[in-house]
Amino acid sequence: MTRTEYRWLLPSAMADHELPGDRARTSRTVRDWAVDITAFLCAAGIGLLSLAAIDADDTTPDVFVLVDSVIGAAACCALWLRRRWPVGLAAVLTVVCIVEPVAAGALMVALFSLAVHRPFKPVAIVGAGALIVAPLQPLLRPDPATTFLASVIFGVLLVLLVLSWGMVVRSRRQLVLSLRERARRAEAEAELRAEQAQRLAREAIAREMHDVLAHRLTLLSVHAGALEFRPDAPAAEVGRAAGVIRDSAHEALQDLREIIGVLRGPGDTDEGHRPQPTLATLDALIAESRLAGMKVVVDDRVTDPQDAPAATGRTVYRIAQECLTNARKHAPGTEVTLTVAGGPGDGLTIEVANPAPTEPFERVPGSGQGLIGLTERATLAGGGLEHGPTKDGGFVVRARLPWPAA
Repeated sequence: MTRTEYRWLLPSAMADHELPGDRARTSRTVRDWAVDITAFLCAAGIGLLSLAAIDADDTTPDVFVLVDSVIGAAACCALWLRRRWPVGLAAVLTVVCIVEPVAAGALMVALFSLAVHRPFKPVAIVGAGALIVAPLQPLLRPDPATTFLASVIFGVLLVLLVLSWGMVVRSRRQLVLSLRERARRAEAEAELRAEQAQRLAREAIAREMHDVLAHRLTLLSVHAGALEFRPDAPAAEVGRAAGVIRDSAHEALQDLREIIGVLRGPGDTDEGHRPQPTLATLDALIAESRLAGMKVVVDDRVTDPQDAPAATGRTVYRIAQECLTNARKHAPGTEVTLTVAGGPGDGLTIEVANPAPTEPFERVPGSGQGLIGLTERATLAGGGLEHGPTKDGGFVVRARLPWPAA
């Protein structure tokens, strides 16, 4: 059942909060009509009983009976205004009931409506007035069939009962509205958290795209530049460079498909996607870089690399990938030293260093975000990363990552 399906069962004061953005309601709900008609009939019934008791008293003049009938009818009809002016109606009926017992039923309904729709202060003021009126009415218009003390006690208890009932109804409605508002805020906060999580995921994917595609496209740029500036290269070398370009382009397309698959959502992902890189696939990355003409010296002192945590191995792979890419961009032709060491319980350390370039080269523009992404990636993995120039003009990147003991 949706909200619009049960709004007719709610009071208009609560139905207004179902659609907080709508214009304030000016008409009663179906429930309001049922309650108002019932309240009118109850007040009219109490008034008729009082009128019958007055008419049964032979000492009461007929003109009094006529005036009581008119005033009682007017008091019952005035109850249709109780939702709009509850305080004023209750105050007027309180004064009328001093000399008019026929309006007692209408007064009880008005006091109940006042306690439901208004805060405690006006309810207390008008209720105190009604308690003061309770002994005045039987004093001015005594009931021959009831003693004065019984009439006063009954009137006071009836006023207190009606006011208490109305305040209980009001507190329950306020509790429901408070819970509903809290649920709305929780839904809004959940939507904001979902949007923030989606934004962070997209930022992570963007960083992943930078790390992966920068490596592939740098290989393309290096080999394309070699073919451009060495048109007289041997056919075997040209073929090898063309093969690397083809393979790098294919790998870039595969990586791009993976990232797009993530952006499409769980229902559209490709089940046959390639596995994520790990520490065991670091050799393939180094072989690929050497095939592209880089000079890479590896010092691998990792114990059981195949047992390294997947997230840690993937982080080491991405750090090495980004550092090799940066070395090709900013120090081509130099010898890159890559050192990886560690084991379970000791953590993993990776260091990539290269000296300053000795030959002039055409600089490849970069975004400058790669090292920032690596630092954040290492921090999220529970480790840390440092980078900076060396004394001889080279550059070094050092990272340490956790590897819990088995």
